[in-house]
Amino acid sequence: MEHVSATGGCEMSGRAIEARVSQRAFFGVSALLFTVSTAVTIAGAASMSAMGEMPMPGGWTMSVAWMPMCGQKWPGLAASFLGMWIVMMVAMMLPSLVPMLWRYREAVGGASVTGLGWLTVMVGVGYFFVWTAFGIAAFPLGAALAALEMQQPALARAVPFAVGVIVLIAGALQFTAWKTRRLACCRETPRRCLMSSALPADATTAWRHGLRLGLHCSYCCAGLTTVLLVAGGMDLRVMAAVTAAITVERLAPRGERAARVIGVGIVGAGVFLIARAVGLG
Repeated sequence: MEHVSATGGCEMSGRAIEARVSQRAFFGVSALLFTVSTAVTIAGAASMSAMGEMPMPGGWTMSVAWMPMCGQKWPGLAASFLGMWIVMMVAMMLPSLVPMLWRYREAVGGASVTGLGWLTVMVGVGYFFVWTAFGIAAFPLGAALAALEMQQPALARAVPFAVGVIVLIAGALQFTAWKTRRLACCRETPRRCLMSSALPADATTAWRHGLRLGLHCSYCCAGLTTVLLVAGGMDLRVMAAVTAAITVERLAPRGERAARVIGVGIVGAGVFLIARAVGLG
């Protein structure tokens, strides 16, 4: 009996050590990925800033992210934009994704599951596949609009005012019932998986789980992502503000209250941009 107890105690101790090693490896890799993606994003933004921006009618400048430079072809520009977009999304979304990935690992059985690391990677790949698709859709729209603005001075002069209106609408969206439902869905999806008694530990399920998380996240972040695209582009200050907003409303104990506080700030920014546009006009 004593021998059995000792054996059981050793097994429990071994599992505890294995769990700690797995936890440290997971958070270590996550921190490294965040650090690298952030550094690449900063370097990319600095590189684009060094290339300068095109002055436009209406007193604003257009980012080079939307126009070919120095003989660059459109496919090359699209690939460059998409590469920066993916890296930027990893840097921006990883702080709120890591807790979701950790809950997934617990839901499928923790460190005792064979290939848990690859399953976690599959969830992450599925998640960022959704954001990649979003970037693929955003680029042609942004490039087409940029081309129109360069051809139509009247349209270009209206851009600062239009940006302010869009930011104002995005801020107002933070107070809607739709936003509350999307945020609740985004926050609760990983928890429902954690409470599941039999979440299959296979690659297909992991991929689908990542897609589901990515879709919920993209719906929830639609307003904030729009602010990033129209007001920031590759502006590191806007990226940092949007990253902080997404992380806070996703992880704060009262996410809906945090979303409304963030909404106040975005509405204020929209009003400021509109007032500035009117003053410049």
